[in-house]
Amino acid sequence: MNFSRVSSSVALTACAASLAVALTACGSDEKPAAATTTQAPLVTTTPSPVTALDNSTTAAARTCPTAEGQGGSPEWTLNGATGSVAVTGSTDTAAPVVTVKGPFSVNQTQVQTLKAGTGPVVPETATVSVCYAGFNGRDGSKFDSAYDRGAPATFSLLRVVPGFQKAIAGQKVGSTVAVAMTSADGYPDGQPSAGIEKGDSLVFAIKILDVSN
Repeated sequence: MNFSRVSSSVALTACAASLAVALTACGSDEKPAAATTTQAPLVTTTPSPVTALDNSTTAAARTCPTAEGQGGSPEWTLNGATGSVAVTGSTDTAAPVVTVKGPFSVNQTQVQTLKAGTGPVVPETATVSVCYAGFNGRDGSKFDSAYDRGAPATFSLLRVVPGFQKAIAGQKVGSTVAVAMTSADGYPDGQPSAGIEKGDSLVFAIKILDVSN
């Protein structure tokens, strides 16, 4: 069964807002947050996914392109334990393209730098501003997207789910990155508001815009 990338025009603003909070509020595997009862790589009205992405603070004069990406040859193709995923990173004018052939799952979190930036390296404890889109490997659905909102999210890497931190820490500002994360590195107990079930592997396409310590 094939599950194509969900159009960036689909209105998931409400779910995205709640997911982002979850990403930063749920906590990561870092010292600041020992495992919490709920973890999510995105933001929710109450911190959860990334531990809970904080979309309330966006990078000044920065935007995320809302135009649909054009596909073409993917910059990264990954065969999972089941299924596969193909990712083309965002450009200055178009959102990323993520195509899931599912159900897609991974047994180990995989990070791929699609295009390396030229800015400073992102520390593990930094606060970053990023554009991102998240997809569920189980059914290919897009559950959160800063590209749909047209504005980046700003959050501390100490307050995000482990998989999100693994994808961003050590990268250079300006990089486009993709990550396929295990359920353990995302939302091990699921995230009902985002349609994420226990055991779901997640895929994110990310553009790192800025960093501060």
